Amino acid sequence: MARKPSATLTETEQQLMEVLWKRGKASVAEVQLALVKRPRPAFNTVQTTLRILEQKGYAGHEEAGRGFIYFPRKKRAEVSRAAVRHLVTRFFDGSASQLAVNLLEDSDLSADDLARIEQMIAEARRR
Repeated sequence: MARKPSATLTETEQQLMEVLWKRGKASVAEVQLALVKRPRPAFNTVQTTLRILEQKGYAGHEEAGRGFIYFPRKKRAEVSRAAVRHLVTRFFDGSASQLAVNLLEDSDLSADDLARIEQMIAEARRR
């Protein structure tokens, strides 16, 4: 039985999406060459992964001669928000505050970071 495709991005899928978000559009070969991970995945692996990203709704393509030019269908911010929601649901029983507590306890935050967080909390209270 085939495995249900994940709603979130795998590490490899995210790397390919990072290329598409940065470039806007790219062929399979352009995506492959833009990957910084060594060794680079094979052309066929990149092509298959881009097709999976299309099936998941993250990417689309347009025909260009005999090949395809891929482009992102979802914005990076939208995908990252969905990933955070997934993380909160999966590991923190749906509690965003538990995620925040975990981040605060486990991070070395600068004074600027803390001031920004305090400002965001104050703004959230005013809403």
